Amino acid sequence: MLGKLFGKAGERPEADAHALPVPRGRRNGTYPVRALGDTRVLALVEAADAGDWDEVKAALAPFDLGRDHRVLGELADLDGVQDWIGRAVEQDTEHRATALLISGARHIAWGWEARTADRAVNVTREQWRVFHERLEIAEEHLLLAAEARPHWVTPWCRLLTSARGMSLPDDVKRTRYEAALRRDPLDLETHLERVSQLQPRWGGEPGEATRYAREVFTGAPEGHRLGCVVAMAHIEDWVESDSPGCLDLPYIQKELRDAARHSILHPAYERRPGWQQDFNMFAMALSLASESVAAPQVFHELGGAYTPWPWRYMAQPEKAYARFRRHA
Repeated sequence: MLGKLFGKAGERPEADAHALPVPRGRRNGTYPVRALGDTRVLALVEAADAGDWDEVKAALAPFDLGRDHRVLGELADLDGVQDWIGRAVEQDTEHRATALLISGARHIAWGWEARTADRAVNVTREQWRVFHERLEIAEEHLLLAAEARPHWVTPWCRLLTSARGMSLPDDVKRTRYEAALRRDPLDLETHLERVSQLQPRWGGEPGEATRYAREVFTGAPEGHRLGCVVAMAHIEDWVESDSPGCLDLPYIQKELRDAARHSILHPAYERRPGWQQDFNMFAMALSLASESVAAPQVFHELGGAYTPWPWRYMAQPEKAYARFRRHA
């Protein structure tokens, strides 16, 4: 079986020269993926953590931040970036667009930290104020970055996130969505953001996001990570549902299995830095659906590598991952 899925005689992908070593003494056989599991990304994160803009620019050399959402996400999620990135925006004319992009992405994440993941009714007035202040800065900086680098897709995708947080009109969201897809019609993160926007909790209709995901997946090339949109649509359905077993249906199991085989389990799938998150999306969706064929294969390929997203939808994310992995 593994041979059919991964190449001749079950051949595994070639070792990545930039892969971080797997930690020893792993609890429950699992470990959190650090810096997308890549030594180059780790150097970038360490430079950003030190507030060294020159080192950050040097570490960014192997990556295209205007298209690589996952590398940008590592900087956006790093506490403290907001303390120094403004100076780079003001002082570094040559690399201002990059600094604006990082600042915009960080201010969105920083804004959500102020708002918290709690339900809207439980968010205080002060939290809402700080949330919107930070998102307004993000909007300004991302729009300037998009203007400076018209071919970049990452600013437009992040602008979809800020639009959702600020409850901007649907026509604004649609314009930004279309702008992102003009730059990359197969951009997974843009499609994932659209799946989020179509959820009932953000004003969508029940089932709308899943229909959208199916339509998008229809045009996905073999081995393309766009198949993850199907996994996340079902996870979002589970989040919205009052029934923990809502995905435990034969047709959903088959749909997820087929999507996994067409994307992450296909020999053409390319394992770029952060590939573990793609596998984690399928691991969670397949597990929630009680799927028993593809799920063990996905967990096997992960080898215990855990990413907080999308497991953070659960009360004890890493424990949930370990439990599902044990039973796969």
